[in-house]
Amino acid sequence: MDTSARHPAVGKTVEANGLRTNYHEAGDGPPVIFLHGSGAGVSGWENWHGVMPAFARRHRVLVPDIVGFGFTERQPDARYNIKVWVQHLLGFMDAMNVQQADLVGNSFGGALALAVALRNGHRVRRMVLMGTPAGEFEQRASSARSWYYQPSLENMAELLRTFPYDPAVITDEMVRLRHEVSLQAGGMDAYRKLFPEPGQAGEVKMVKGIPERDLESIAAPVLVLHGRDDQRVPVECGLRIARRCPRADLLMFGQCGHWVQIERQDAFVQSAMSFLA
Repeated sequence: MDTSARHPAVGKTVEANGLRTNYHEAGDGPPVIFLHGSGAGVSGWENWHGVMPAFARRHRVLVPDIVGFGFTERQPDARYNIKVWVQHLLGFMDAMNVQQADLVGNSFGGALALAVALRNGHRVRRMVLMGTPAGEFEQRASSARSWYYQPSLENMAELLRTFPYDPAVITDEMVRLRHEVSLQAGGMDAYRKLFPEPGQAGEVKMVKGIPERDLESIAAPVLVLHGRDDQRVPVECGLRIARRCPRADLLMFGQCGHWVQIERQDAFVQSAMSFLA
């Protein structure tokens, strides 16, 4: 099933690090790159279209699909790891003639932002991170739904309801559009590189984010936003980033899960835009 001809997540195309890269762009001004999370059917547009217009009033907004996700080209023999993702993002920045940018990342996107700041700090001015893994943490039961996900509207609805605090956030349109992206071949390969296969009942598996000690060397200012009730990446990860990064601030949102930018959209826009200004 080819969904690309009519799906709103399909935007412009640029070659970045040798890959046809799908992205969206809006506005003028200092560049801000929005980095999506991981999981079935994710794309840059899906994570960020609700807040792009607000940021585009002051910034050049760039929203790529990182390799392995969304509508960016997937090569049959692709291998996914943090070095590949960092090089793809840097290649995208080069292709868009962006020498330095603010990075706004959700979950996997936040981890990618941190990795770029660690390896290429001169390319990052500031970072806003939501639901970002750091250090080791216990894999939650909800992750099993993602790891073993098989495309269907019912499975997608069940999966998406594990992300926000209030499942009413999940709309039928969100389920349908994300399901269509999940039909893209290879869509789960990249996700499964990020997380261990869930264990048997009662078996504890640990997930590894950016090592805590590495955070101490990040020079860029960081705003950490985390939902107190995040069932994907526990709020302790946000606390670790805030404690370890020398120039970090933290905002914790009650009755909020993994998607601060969706569940608390107005507060996210206000706090992030103020920080980036």
